[in-house]
Amino acid sequence: MNAYDSDRILDLIKKNNYVPTNDIKEADCYILNTCHIREKATDKVYHEVGRVKKEFRDKKKPIVLITGCVAQAEGEVLLQKEKYIDGVIGPQSYHEINKVISNLEIKDERINETEFETIAKFDQLDLVHNTNDDISSFLTIQEGCDKFCKFCVVPYTRGPEYSRSPLQIISEAKQLVENGCKEIILLGQNVNAYNFKNKKLSDLLYSLSEIKDLQRIRYTTSHPKDFTEDLIEVHGKCKKLMPLLHLPVQSGSTKILKSMNRNHTVEEYLEVINKLKAKNPSIKFSSDFIIAYPGETENDFDKSLKLMKQVEYINSYSFIFSARPGTPAANLGKIQLEIAKERLSIFQKVADKIKSNYRNGLINSYVKVLFENKARSENKYFGRDEHFNSVIVNSNEDLSGMIKTVQINSCNHNTLFGEVVLNDKPKEYAA
Repeated sequence: MNAYDSDRILDLIKKNNYVPTNDIKEADCYILNTCHIREKATDKVYHEVGRVKKEFRDKKKPIVLITGCVAQAEGEVLLQKEKYIDGVIGPQSYHEINKVISNLEIKDERINETEFETIAKFDQLDLVHNTNDDISSFLTIQEGCDKFCKFCVVPYTRGPEYSRSPLQIISEAKQLVENGCKEIILLGQNVNAYNFKNKKLSDLLYSLSEIKDLQRIRYTTSHPKDFTEDLIEVHGKCKKLMPLLHLPVQSGSTKILKSMNRNHTVEEYLEVINKLKAKNPSIKFSSDFIIAYPGETENDFDKSLKLMKQVEYINSYSFIFSARPGTPAANLGKIQLEIAKERLSIFQKVADKIKSNYRNGLINSYVKVLFENKARSENKYFGRDEHFNSVIVNSNEDLSGMIKTVQINSCNHNTLFGEVVLNDKPKEYAA
């Protein structure tokens, strides 16, 4: 979502005659778009601002703006502690960035713009053409969260759940396709909670699938509690919807899920998984896990390992519990760091083995790959298969934007390597 926000900020500030530069020394305005999910995010801000200070030690300083969730959560503190920062803009207020920059150009006063103005933001963005021309592009359809998981800072930095209108979304999707986009990844903190005047995510997926030159659709991130029957049904009917779902569970222990205020059990989570498999047997899953959440016993941890093995996630993101200031879990007693690190190491070894077995099982199989760009090495092209696996092939032909059948020959931990099938009609594909 920060990548999407950053692209839209660039679209907005073009109205103020600003253009991006790859040379920091040329900058008249320096914008640091931030995330507050992990620890030490604020420290990174101060470090980055220090780097800018050093670059501009002997010349006129640029306008320095901090945007995003750190600005929302700690904006006033940032302004007090670092005088080099000219303004802070929250993630729901970045449509005001041109006004902020214009005021800073003529006035020597610092600005805090951190109101929650989600509706106004998307109304303004709807007036600005999305110029992103990536083959695979992000598109935010929903923001905010009403779930209040005890470990999560999102409700405090992104505000309550808000869904954009289908007209706005379809219009922006068509802009992206006109720019050359072939795949759209729909974004939301709780993307499957999307609901605009009783239009659900399932309705939106069907509408997007009707855009002629749009080849692939994905969405992330979902909450298990919001997986309705109509959305499960789409996975069996919509051919453009790719068969990989990122469905965070956070823990394999129902006791810990209750402590987290996740509002679902492991059994309910698995029920969703099984229903999706019944609708689309080729579907695969990825997930998030928090290891050593306060109160997690060895038994609770073993249940997370059991769930990992049962679902066989082809990708997973696991972290030791990170207390975020202002969240209820920040006040809970932490598990000893040595124990937490040991559990994380054990968990990631199991996850890596499952991932490795899955990737090795793809060797000699055929996959459909949407190629996004040329890799750094000569005559190598990068793309992703239907399950979002990275694939690299050799080709003298420019494959960018094309979907090709690829036979996988080898792999490493992160990438599949193969060759394009010339007749593009192999007898079978990877499941």
